[in-house]
Amino acid sequence: MAEWTHQVGELPTILLVGVLGVVMLFDAVPLVGVLVPGDVAVLAAVGVGRPATAASTVAAVVAGCVAGWSLSFLVGRRYGDRLRHSRVGGWIGESRWAAAESVLRRGGGRMVLVAPFLPVFNALLPLAAGGLRMSYRRFLACASVGAALWAGLYVALGTLSRSLAGLLPVDVPPLLVTMAVGLLLAGVVLLVTRRGLRGAVPAAPAA
Repeated sequence: MAEWTHQVGELPTILLVGVLGVVMLFDAVPLVGVLVPGDVAVLAAVGVGRPATAASTVAAVVAGCVAGWSLSFLVGRRYGDRLRHSRVGGWIGESRWAAAESVLRRGGGRMVLVAPFLPVFNALLPLAAGGLRMSYRRFLACASVGAALWAGLYVALGTLSRSLAGLLPVDVPPLLVTMAVGLLLAGVVLLVTRRGLRGAVPAAPAA
């Protein structure tokens, strides 16, 4: 494992962040995003990367997320009703559609901004925003800020976790420590965020 992570860490920075950007694009797509662990990908990039790649990692995450959300937004604007009543819409679930629309009607752009911190809703809100005819300029601004905040949080947590790996008395691959500790800390932060938004965000429907 240590040898593998070292080899990955030696890859060109542009290749690492390019792959990360593609992963985040897919992570932002409804249904597909469930199968793509974006948070794990960011922490892994930090774990195998170098300190100088932090800014590039944030940029890749923002670019990938905004690209994926923009595609979802445009699909929602053009095919929202048709998609909602299609087989794909059935897989997503009417309760989730209704909850996403309710969240946007109450919170508007503010909810798009915090969408990255809301599991399940983060990929569905752009579709709903397009269907509700939100201004794309407003959507893009809020989505970009939200993605930057989310990316900055995970890069900071990953960097902290990687630093902790160097303090361990046993020889554990930094990547494993970065991902384990990073996910634990991120879970706490996301839980606090969700509780703070409890009045605006309904409980996520069961899968």
